[in-house]
Amino acid sequence: MTVLDAFDLDGQTAIVTGGNRGIGRAIANALAEAGANVVVANRDGESGEAAAEEIADATGADTLAAECDVTDEDAVAATVEATVERFGGIDVLVNNAGIVVHEAIETMSLDEWSTVIETNLTGTFICSRAAGREMMDDDGGVILNVSSMSAFIANYPQRQVAYNASKAGLEGFKNQLASEWAEYGIRVNNLAPGYVATDNADQGAQVAENAVETWEGEMLMDEMATPEMLGPTAVYLTSDASAYMTGETVVLDGGYTVR
Repeated sequence: MTVLDAFDLDGQTAIVTGGNRGIGRAIANALAEAGANVVVANRDGESGEAAAEEIADATGADTLAAECDVTDEDAVAATVEATVERFGGIDVLVNNAGIVVHEAIETMSLDEWSTVIETNLTGTFICSRAAGREMMDDDGGVILNVSSMSAFIANYPQRQVAYNASKAGLEGFKNQLASEWAEYGIRVNNLAPGYVATDNADQGAQVAENAVETWEGEMLMDEMATPEMLGPTAVYLTSDASAYMTGETVVLDGGYTVR
C-alpha cells in the first residue's frame, strides 16, 4: 500500500449527520471524493435529497439521503437500517449534527440548555450506539465526532455555555467509547475545529459586537476557515491513514488556542 492508498475510501460506506450543509456537507463531499458511499442524514428531507444528488453528480459516488433527527431513536434506527439495506453495512459514522444557543447562563432557559445537550451530546450517543452495533457485527469501523475547540476554552464575546458543555462532553464520550469498543475493531476520534465560516458562526457574530474582529485577532491565521478546509483531515481520520489512532482529538483552529 502506498501512502496515498491509505487515504482511499473506495468501497466504504459513511453516514454523515447534518451532511446537508456547512461542515457536514464539506465532510460528506470529501469522503465521497475519496471513494466512499455517503449517506446524508439530516432533519430536513428536501435539503438532504438535494445535497445527496449534488454530491453524487460532483463526485460519482453512490449516495443516499435519510431524513433523520439525531435525537429520535426510531429515526436513527431507520437511517441505519436503510444504510445497511442499500450498501450492506456501515464503515464510517461522522457525528456532525449540532446546534448552538447564544445566551447568557443567567437568562438561559432549561429548554434551551436541554435542546443543545440533546442534539450535540445525546444525539451523538444515539447515533454511535445504533451504528456501532452494526460495526460490531461486521469488521469494525470508524466513528468521527465533530467536536470543537470550545471543548477546551471559553469563547468570547458571545455567551454559549450549553454549547461548550456539550462539546466538552464529547471529549469524555470519545475517550470512553474508544476504550470500550477497541476490542471490536472500532476506532473513535474527534475533530475539533475553531471558527469556521458557517451559519453558527454568523449567529455568534450577530449577537456579540465586534465578534469576528475579536476572533480573528486571536488566530495565527488571517481569517476563519472555510468548511472545505476540514475535509482532508476528516478523510485522514476516517481512513486507514489513521489506522493506529483512536481516542484522540485533532484540533484544527488556525492557531486560536496556541496563545
